[in-house]
Amino acid sequence: MFATEDVRTTAGSHILDGFQPTYESTVTAKLWRDGAVMLGKLNNDEFAMGSSNETSVFGPTISPWRRKGANTPLVPGGSSGGSAAAVAAGLCLGATGTDTGGSIRQPAAFTGIVGIKPTYGRCSRWGIVAYASSLDQAGPLARTVRDAAILLTSMAGHDPKDTTSVDRPVPNYEAAIGKSIKGMRIGIPKEYRVEGMTGEIDKLWEQGAQWLKAAGAEIVAVSLPHTKYALPAYYIVAPAEASSNLARYDGVRYGLRVGGRDIADMYQNTRARGFGKEVRRRIMIGTYVLSAGYYDAYYLRAQKVRTLIKRDFEQVFAEGVDAILAPATPSAAFGVGEKGSADPIEMYLNDVFTVTVNMAGLPGIAVPGGLSADGLPLGLQLVGRPFDEETLFSLAHVVEQAAGRFSPERWW
Repeated sequence: MFATEDVRTTAGSHILDGFQPTYESTVTAKLWRDGAVMLGKLNNDEFAMGSSNETSVFGPTISPWRRKGANTPLVPGGSSGGSAAAVAAGLCLGATGTDTGGSIRQPAAFTGIVGIKPTYGRCSRWGIVAYASSLDQAGPLARTVRDAAILLTSMAGHDPKDTTSVDRPVPNYEAAIGKSIKGMRIGIPKEYRVEGMTGEIDKLWEQGAQWLKAAGAEIVAVSLPHTKYALPAYYIVAPAEASSNLARYDGVRYGLRVGGRDIADMYQNTRARGFGKEVRRRIMIGTYVLSAGYYDAYYLRAQKVRTLIKRDFEQVFAEGVDAILAPATPSAAFGVGEKGSADPIEMYLNDVFTVTVNMAGLPGIAVPGGLSADGLPLGLQLVGRPFDEETLFSLAHVVEQAAGRFSPERWW
């Protein structure tokens, strides 16, 4: 998803097969400036559209984790599944990801690593393949909270080439590691106890609250009443923006070109051949909700719901809550091909705990909290005030110290 100068950058799509940017994304340029080394490119869901890393034209990424006593290939989560799998397998110390509705935090939780989606505007989006421009945000995946803090310090910062990039100083996030959390108020949103959430996740959530309480934090119940509307609103807003952003892939300027009788035929042939099934589905949904007669009924209403979701968080933070603790995913990782083949909505439900954070533009971090009965990682999520990633790093470090670190057994 990140443009790398003279290195093939495809967003996991056939339509960009062979595309080699002549420029470097701002985020990767900052990492190279600070001494990071690129080991290679990693797989992701096509145009970041997916929750399992199964929609890539290159095929699915396989998690390094396995269920106890089984060798069923598991998904690493998505869309940044290649990054999560590589970090979890020890192939690299850190990786970049993008998070539009949970695509850093969900794969981090599935693979037992740390992933942070910073506040919208904290990292430049320039040179990153666009999915939904009002939701996309770059962030790091790493093995430890400290490593994630070091990476984000490098990646963050104002960029005049990105009008949504915020011009404010970047703290030294590593300095937040180990800071006392005594007196912090941590909110537990009752609306996040959703149908279909496993008992293991509920137990882990309670355990996470106890770890923070033992470190001196105060645990308070909070309400985010519009949470139940977040997923449907997200799957209107994101496809609408995607249908607009992906209109540029037409076979004229770069990427795949499939000829036809005339230019309109060439457009149709290129897009039909170049985009995968899930991308075509989201473009169709997005085009529909933006069309005359449906714009007010769907897109405008979804934007109003988004405002209400943001207001819910603002009210909770105004009442003195410093951060919110929630699960990162409703279950542990599932097997390749187990979900979404017949009913895509089943796959979309994986983002139920993460999409609210993107809709409100807030920072969120996923940190490993424990293992399931099958021996698979389970993650906790902390959500903070805008541009208060430091508090999240302090809290996540407490959870990390209490839970310990988890690594897959080497089977490869």
